[in-house]
Amino acid sequence: MSNFLRGTGVALATPFNKDGTIDYKGVASLVNFCIEGNVEYLVVLGTTAESVTLTKEEKKSLIAHIIEVNNKRLPLVIGVGGNDTIAVVEEIKKVNPSDFDAILSVVPMYNRPSQEGIFQHYKSINDNSPLPVLLYNVPTRTGTNMTAETTLRLAQLDKIVGIKEAVGDFTQVLKIIKNKPAGFLVISGDDALALPAVSAGGDGVISVVGQGFPQEFSEMIRLGLSGQTKKAYDILYTLLPVLDYAFEEGNPAGIKNILKTKGICDDNLRLPLLPVSLGLEKKIKEFIENY
Repeated sequence: MSNFLRGTGVALATPFNKDGTIDYKGVASLVNFCIEGNVEYLVVLGTTAESVTLTKEEKKSLIAHIIEVNNKRLPLVIGVGGNDTIAVVEEIKKVNPSDFDAILSVVPMYNRPSQEGIFQHYKSINDNSPLPVLLYNVPTRTGTNMTAETTLRLAQLDKIVGIKEAVGDFTQVLKIIKNKPAGFLVISGDDALALPAVSAGGDGVISVVGQGFPQEFSEMIRLGLSGQTKKAYDILYTLLPVLDYAFEEGNPAGIKNILKTKGICDDNLRLPLLPVSLGLEKKIKEFIENY
């Protein structure tokens, strides 16, 4: 049921105009660029989308536009998360199963729940979701790490089909891969560690940089999944500099500058985020020109 989540998904950025409004032409350009680059699926309204700065009306309009542009060409995953379980559950109940194929929901941020609190939060989501659910662990943003033990406990629930793991601790990733039930997907949320995770038995990546280099990134992961490790790592080593640049001054500032340099969309962001410095912009431009 969730095999479409194996491979490369991209966490779409939200292009903005200079006046701060959504750049719908840029959205279409980005969606088409990723589809033409042969990624496996698209993630809508994740962290990279600056979703916390979008109004409800903007989210609704952005979702409708992406659905229209995609035109059923690729599976769509929607990000629905927050730190109020009741509100998250109510939002998830409204997701239209005919528009989306899965839900990505992040560990609650800011209020720092216990492991049991995290489990009960996701159990409530599991019990009310109309779609398969991917857990999302990213302690650098949420302030709380969901342990391997909690992930493996949640993996027993019927709607929870996998995890986007961005813990930054590869030992934790290995524990999940080693002990997960059959069919539970371990998807990297760290671009630089995605191929090592696949090599260890993981299932792919939900990538930021992948939307700037969709052909290369998706090919790298496919090679890794098929056991062609040498070819896969050749691609990774070529991309390593830009993987650093993309996150050097924060996400999505880096990827938006990559997209601007490639002519996909502009690099406008909403405060409190700012575009990358001139120094980093120069490094990104030089990498792309010489790639």
